[in-house]
Amino acid sequence: MTAPALEKPAPPAPGTPAAPAAATPAPDPRAAGAGPGAARPARRRFLQGAWAVSLLAALTMGFVGYLFTLSHLQQRHYQSTAYKTFRDQLAKAVAPTGGAADGDPVALLDIPAIGLHGAVVVEGTTGRDLMRGPGHRRDTALPGQSGVAVVFGRGATFGAPFAELSRLRVGDRIEATTGQGRFTYTVNVYGDGDHPISDPVRNRLVLVTGDSDWIPGSTVMIGARLDGDPEVNPGGRPATVPYDKALAADKGALATLQLWSLGLLGAVVAAILLARIWRRSAAWLSIAPVIAAILWAVYENAAALLPNLY
Repeated sequence: MTAPALEKPAPPAPGTPAAPAAATPAPDPRAAGAGPGAARPARRRFLQGAWAVSLLAALTMGFVGYLFTLSHLQQRHYQSTAYKTFRDQLAKAVAPTGGAADGDPVALLDIPAIGLHGAVVVEGTTGRDLMRGPGHRRDTALPGQSGVAVVFGRGATFGAPFAELSRLRVGDRIEATTGQGRFTYTVNVYGDGDHPISDPVRNRLVLVTGDSDWIPGSTVMIGARLDGDPEVNPGGRPATVPYDKALAADKGALATLQLWSLGLLGAVVAAILLARIWRRSAAWLSIAPVIAAILWAVYENAAALLPNLY
């Protein structure tokens, strides 16, 4: 048997419209996104995140560099200026013997056993005061006066004047110069945050610093007795504020830090806009000093939020 022949379809009659061709399906957008272009948004997000992390790391490293390098230069500059001012006041017999404005020089401190010579003691013990040098706690007597004189000093940053305080031994001498003369103290007792100094002698000096060259958690105290007779204490000392206490942070610097941070952001935005309408190198060179000055202020106010004995 033979298979029947297949019949060919009859051609369309004249005038009859041809059947439409099969429509080609539209490409799936999700499938199209699987090409090389799909990696661009992800790569862009990755680069943005990397830039943000790098910027944060750079700012953090800059802050560390400021604390352990530039802050020492800042303190040294102030000490040099304050020393000249205080020596002039001593020569004219106008050095303060009672209350003084925050940050004003009130005494000179010499501790030969730890290599501290001619350190200018300023009034006040807030974090900002102690950026300038050792600070006299305002509610205590000045060195050499009748009563207890308390002096704070940083142990790691801003010159770290009391970094070696724990090396003092019984019998070591401490000399202080004020508007009432030069006085000598002899170390006789130690203490810390858990064991405050207990000494029945009325006329004495207490030096206080942090117990660590990292972030201190407690204090180290050195007590010394006055050799000889004290001078008159005029009294009228102001009360302390919370920021005067050992290891306190200067919370008042927070608002200032926020303002300077906004200023830094504004300066960077201005530099970017300026680079678009001017030569990029010239734009950044012209605004770099402004950014550096604002960044210094940001770091200084951030440092004030650390414990005041750090």
